[in-house]
Amino acid sequence: MMGDGVKQILTKPIQLADQVTKWADETHLFKQECMEVKAKTERLAALLRQAARAELYERPARRIMDDTEQVLEKALSLVSKCRARGLMKRVFTIIPPGAFRKMCIQLDNSVGDVSWLIRVSTAAADDDFGHLGLPPIAQNEPILFLIWDQIATMITGSLDARADAAASLVSLARDNDRYGKLIIEEDGVGPLLRLVKEGRVEAQENAALAIGLLARDPESVEQMVLAGVCSVFAKVLKEGAMKVQAMVAWAVAELAANHPKCQDVFAQHNVIRLLVSHLAFETVQEHSKYAIPSKGMSIHSVVMANHAAVDHNSMPVDGPEQSQMQHPCGNQSQNSKNQMHKVIQSTMATNSSKTQSNATGTAGGPKHQQNASLNGTSIKGREFEDPATKAYMKAMAAKALWHLAKGNSAICKSITESKALLCFAVLLEKGADEVRYNSAMALMEICRVAEQDPDLRRSAFKPTSPAARAVVDQLLRIVEKAEYDDLLVPCIVALGCLSRTFRATETRIIGPLVRLLDEREGMDVKEATVALTKFACTENYLHVDHSKAIIDAGGAKHLVQLVYFGEQAQIPALILLCYIATHVPDSEALAQAEVLTVLEWSYKQAYMVQDRTVENLLHEAKTRLELYQSRSSRGYH
Repeated sequence: MMGDGVKQILTKPIQLADQVTKWADETHLFKQECMEVKAKTERLAALLRQAARAELYERPARRIMDDTEQVLEKALSLVSKCRARGLMKRVFTIIPPGAFRKMCIQLDNSVGDVSWLIRVSTAAADDDFGHLGLPPIAQNEPILFLIWDQIATMITGSLDARADAAASLVSLARDNDRYGKLIIEEDGVGPLLRLVKEGRVEAQENAALAIGLLARDPESVEQMVLAGVCSVFAKVLKEGAMKVQAMVAWAVAELAANHPKCQDVFAQHNVIRLLVSHLAFETVQEHSKYAIPSKGMSIHSVVMANHAAVDHNSMPVDGPEQSQMQHPCGNQSQNSKNQMHKVIQSTMATNSSKTQSNATGTAGGPKHQQNASLNGTSIKGREFEDPATKAYMKAMAAKALWHLAKGNSAICKSITESKALLCFAVLLEKGADEVRYNSAMALMEICRVAEQDPDLRRSAFKPTSPAARAVVDQLLRIVEKAEYDDLLVPCIVALGCLSRTFRATETRIIGPLVRLLDEREGMDVKEATVALTKFACTENYLHVDHSKAIIDAGGAKHLVQLVYFGEQAQIPALILLCYIATHVPDSEALAQAEVLTVLEWSYKQAYMVQDRTVENLLHEAKTRLELYQSRSSRGYH
């Protein structure tokens, strides 16, 4: 930012100023005017020498010195003409009227510019200076010089002045993209990051907010990553005040959303682990690990296991509300799990004094070391934060994990190997609105990656995993509730992406998704149709079982209506209907719903068969249905 590099550009202006002063004493024409130019030049030279002794802010220094150098060259040329000797030289020396007046104005402007540069570089620490104003050179670009002023204040100003300067940059970055670009181009990221590390809480918040606002495109994010934003954010997430940590988590989400390539850099700085730690704080017990209870395990054995080792699957509960949550087919396993949660909760009080010793005394290896470091991420004192700050911290941690997980298998693996899945399940049920939405979006992105990554799918969402079961239970609860809110679509998408993880005996997923097809419009229906297609498509090993389940849930008649009148869901409904007709062509329900007629009608609609894949699916489904339904139709008569 400020250094000796800019002093080299002061050499020529100082030399020019000395030359103007010397030649002004040697003039024969316009003596009085030249003395006035000399006086102003001497004042400018003194300021230039003062600037040479100071640590200058490089970006405006180069701009101002270039302009000052041009002014001094013009002054030297003007004074040189007044040194003419001899009658002929004097006769042919032409000096336009007003030239001296114009030169004096330019010199005054240069004095103002250099004076501003010195003050903005060195005097911002003195609160008595207040707002420095803008130099004359800033007439054409006032915003640029205002940005320079604020950046310099963040470097040399008092703690309060730095906080105000960061807040001003926040306002500028919010105004439009160009101002944000200028802040980055004028080396504003470094001072903002230093303020995030060293400022007061308010200044740290403003600086983190400004960095998040500046992250509007990949190029801007790339420059901030090169400036060290990842290491600074990791340090704050580990040791900072919770309000600052929450703002940093939001900024991480913004950077990752606008430049996914920075995901891995954040992961290298342990940001994933730190975010999960914040998500887990007061959500699940700090050192919980996942246990897989056997079907015959008694409640007494659960309590004894809880006393004997680290708490397993310690999901907090809210009394009777949890036990009243119901699922299709009775869901006895869920009721059993709720009962276990109550027992574990009742023993937390007696175990709380043992939790630390259990964590440090457990035989360890890498997993033990990771838990120990989790406990060291500034947990002390966090319990005294106000509830709103805690909720906002969780919401921003979930949002950051959402954007970091998007399309990244390695990060998704890291998240799912931690306690994050269990945290998301708890927050989906009990969190505030923003926490629930961000948790749902994070789960959706993880499930999308798992759909394409068999290893992740098998490790994170195996049916025996308590955390995976908890996630599916909560996703299904929201889909069953079927309210028109922001949670529904991500939960539908997540269930669809997990379609290959469900066994044939898992019958409770299809029904709620099929019910969404009935008398609903917009994205909900489309996403429900797409999700069901992932169950019924040929790539799903259990496609026949799932196709039958969709028919049994009444899906045929809904899909027929959607193919005719579904608008956004029309093509997805046709694709799903084709898969079902191909896999279960002898279904009586398909015959009664006149699916063959629907497929024949669709085949004649040019806009519905533009895609070659859809056309092939339609042709195969129609062929299969013609064979089986023509045979079965004879049995009806």
